[in-house]
Amino acid sequence: MAQDIDRAAAVETGPPVLSHGALGWLRANLFNSIPNAIITVVLVVVLSQVLFALFNWLFLEAVWGVRDPDTGILTADACRAASGACYAFIREKYRLILFGTFPFAEQWRPMVAVIVFISLLLLSCNRDAWRPWYRMAMAWVAAPTLILHLMYGGGLTLGQIALPLLLIVGIASAVPGFRRFWPVLLAAWGVLGLFVVLPILLDIVGLVLGIVSDTLSGAMYALADLLRWPLAATVVPPWISFVPNTNWGGLPLTLGLSVIGLVVAFPLSLLLALGRRSDMPAVKTICVGFIEIIRGVPLITVLFMASVMFPLFLPTGITIDKLLRAQVAMIIFSAAYLAEVVRGGLQAIPTGQFEAADSLGLGYWQKMRLIILPQALKISIPPMVNTFIGFFKDTSLVIIIGLFDLLGTAKAALTDPAWRGFYKEAYLFVALLYFSFCFFMSRYSQYLEKKLNTGHRR
Repeated sequence: MAQDIDRAAAVETGPPVLSHGALGWLRANLFNSIPNAIITVVLVVVLSQVLFALFNWLFLEAVWGVRDPDTGILTADACRAASGACYAFIREKYRLILFGTFPFAEQWRPMVAVIVFISLLLLSCNRDAWRPWYRMAMAWVAAPTLILHLMYGGGLTLGQIALPLLLIVGIASAVPGFRRFWPVLLAAWGVLGLFVVLPILLDIVGLVLGIVSDTLSGAMYALADLLRWPLAATVVPPWISFVPNTNWGGLPLTLGLSVIGLVVAFPLSLLLALGRRSDMPAVKTICVGFIEIIRGVPLITVLFMASVMFPLFLPTGITIDKLLRAQVAMIIFSAAYLAEVVRGGLQAIPTGQFEAADSLGLGYWQKMRLIILPQALKISIPPMVNTFIGFFKDTSLVIIIGLFDLLGTAKAALTDPAWRGFYKEAYLFVALLYFSFCFFMSRYSQYLEKKLNTGHRR
């Protein structure tokens, strides 16, 4: 009887207030001893002062924009008189920061390109969208082609020719009723290849023959132009003007260099990682040499070599686009680092997995594709995403070769004498954009780790 009374009293009173809930957590983690309590109080006082000053600068004393009564243009006079953030600078220069020196009236094109890029990335994060795989593969071919078409405009003959066919094939692969037209589409692709691929091959032949004979190379280039001209004359839309990539900049350039660079570098890194673990001495030596040479120099050196030194080795009169050289440099640099990440995942796979695959009679590529690589890539997700984030931020180094990425355009916006001095606002705006993409990659990697965690905890 007494035990029942004690139990009833315990249920009514419950545990002590300071042993559960928020107060219990504070007592157990922040005030569990006198030194910890002192450190907690000091940190709370310091952080409150810092956060209040930051809030005051960001919002309470910020200047959102004052326009000149005569011209209607935003001015920096009110910002210089105030002590808070100058958001008028962002309002005045955000288009320059986001899109660089792209023509003002045509900036809807890079904006659409950014939307397509982000939409493609979000769609790719949905694993169900990869079933069947060729739909997403076609999207990754059509979307960059559309982006290049928008950015270049009338100057990208190849993109303008291939875009309609790529879109048609994408629709045909997504809608079951269109699959009966696959033979016609393939035939159209073959005819198109005659006028698109053959001129490129003839240009390459002309480049090789130019070393031997100017007459032969001139004939090859003339034949290539003859094949390219009918399509170029009919499919270039007159309402999309040509914009050279020297005017590209800002967010589209950062996304293009990072996303396309990683998409191309990832399969190359798989081959390098497998080649480094190969039993064939020649393959292993080539892969090890490539990885160690590229990883042994900073990215600035690779970009400098691609931009300045590489053109010196080309024949006279032959040039390769600076943006393309920078993209290739970043691809090989990221591939070397990703190869080591993948190799670490391969080394973590138990030997029994390899032996089990061999006992099933699987070939080398079947073993890697079905058993080894899925496990290795799952293990490598954290360091791989860390490399992705670092590579995304390293695109800012292209400023040394004259390309203005997101950080470069922010610095260019600060060169305006009327708005000089607002460095904190410019870098804060750019930092928020970088943080948004990097935070998304980090959170998605955590989600992917949980989604792929099919094992049992010990």
